[in-house]
Amino acid sequence: MPAVLLTGMSGAGKSAALLALARRGYRVVDTDAGDWNEWVQAPDGPDWVWRLDRLHALLDEVGSAPLVLAGCRSNQGALYPRLRAVVLLTAPLPVLLARVQHRENPYGRTAEDRARIAEHVAWVEPLLRRSATLVLDTARLSVAQVADQVEALLRDDGRVGAPQV
Repeated sequence: MPAVLLTGMSGAGKSAALLALARRGYRVVDTDAGDWNEWVQAPDGPDWVWRLDRLHALLDEVGSAPLVLAGCRSNQGALYPRLRAVVLLTAPLPVLLARVQHRENPYGRTAEDRARIAEHVAWVEPLLRRSATLVLDTARLSVAQVADQVEALLRDDGRVGAPQV
């Protein structure tokens, strides 16, 4: 089953890309919603991580149907062996901060949230970039262009262009 993960910082366009792909008929799962996460005690404090048991079960049940997951968690690497691709959606920090100000999800509107986003761009995004199959700059690409690239990965037809940074 071809499964692709869309990952990236808040405001990078994961939800918009999921919506576009759902409109094209793909099964999509936003791991920020529902019971896909849980709090665990990590060495440096509490961490909001994926419920890997549930995500593995989801991947098992889907069979041969394509699936697009979206999210960003510290334990996401545990799913990488089961994924066809990991797509990092990125944009410059000012773009991310502008986007989170004007979306339905309230995360990103407080000064504390915005500082956390900036911190994550500085140290989490480089880690994601190193493990990504494809990097797409959503400040330069339309939602439709992002969906086209993900759709090509799901088809595995070799039409995916070089990583776009």
